[in-house]
Amino acid sequence: MFTAAGFQKTWEYIDLFKQGLVCTVSLSLLTVIFGFILALFLAVLRLSDIRPFRALGIDADGHEIEDGPRAVVSRFNPLSFIATVYVEVFRATPMLVQLFIIYYVVFGNISLPTFKLFGFIRFERFLPGVVALAMNSGAYLSEIIRAGIQSIDGGQTEAARSLGLSQVQNMRYIILPQAIKNILPPIANEFVTIIKESSICYTIGVQEIMYAVSSTKGATYRIAEPLIIATVVYFCLTFPTSKIIAYFERRMSRGDKR
Repeated sequence: MFTAAGFQKTWEYIDLFKQGLVCTVSLSLLTVIFGFILALFLAVLRLSDIRPFRALGIDADGHEIEDGPRAVVSRFNPLSFIATVYVEVFRATPMLVQLFIIYYVVFGNISLPTFKLFGFIRFERFLPGVVALAMNSGAYLSEIIRAGIQSIDGGQTEAARSLGLSQVQNMRYIILPQAIKNILPPIANEFVTIIKESSICYTIGVQEIMYAVSSTKGATYRIAEPLIIATVVYFCLTFPTSKIIAYFERRMSRGDKR
């Protein structure tokens, strides 16, 4: 049950929620930045055409073999295969499992600096949280980026080649600028998703909003009121962000309707 006395008790620990707000926003921003960089790398790998065994798919007459083991091996792209395995594994396993593996296994034997960001965020817990969230987000963002790149008409690539542009120049100056316009709204929505998913990091002691709820519960023996305050804080973060994203999405789509 909610009581006025319960809210009054909880309000005494409002500084914990303010710290949790700062930590959540920092966690989300860094996750989106590093997740986007990783996703761009994964998308390029998945779209690459590096086939080291291509020669096995050519017969003695110089014709391409359509079927059989040699044809399969000749079409094998190791970079695309590795990127695909990464994406599928991270999309098919629970975020909590990934977080625990990163924190307890990957960083378990690594002595990280023990300083505090902003005076209260423990770096040795914050960094594994960012890494885990970024690796998970990168798997999802890579599919968004790949779809955005593939949505660009193939004729533009052919035109770029006719002008003498290399594949890298074509991607940098022609494909990516157009693709980013298409994928910017989904990427921004991913930021909203990360804000909500960052709550899982309290399980490893990251001082975000749900950590504030847990600490307040331990001090006041109240859980309903801290959860209500956490809900309000999350809503104040995600709802305005969603509306801002929708506004820019409408502005960006106006040019397409002319």
